[in-house]
Amino acid sequence: MSGAEFLSLAIDLSFVIIMASIAMGFYRIAKGPTFGDRVVALDMMTMSIMAFCGLYAIFAEDQSFLDPAVVLALIGFLTTLALARFAERREHGDDDEGRAE
Repeated sequence: MSGAEFLSLAIDLSFVIIMASIAMGFYRIAKGPTFGDRVVALDMMTMSIMAFCGLYAIFAEDQSFLDPAVVLALIGFLTTLALARFAERREHGDDDEGRAE
């Protein structure tokens, strides 16, 4: 097996694995059961889509697909941060609201 054949096989297998992880993330978002499970599944799906962008950049031999992966990483980080803050406020109640900081 040559290097090009092995790379092609590895890319194809990686696409299947990434699609399976995205499907599992969708399942966990739909089933829950808790808000935390859904947040973690959303973060996992974000990472999987970033991996897909990187893998497609290798497959297409075009580096322009890496830019959306970087943007998605930034948006995913901020989304996870915002959802964690929301969950913390929801868990502790809004007892610190209205307090001067």
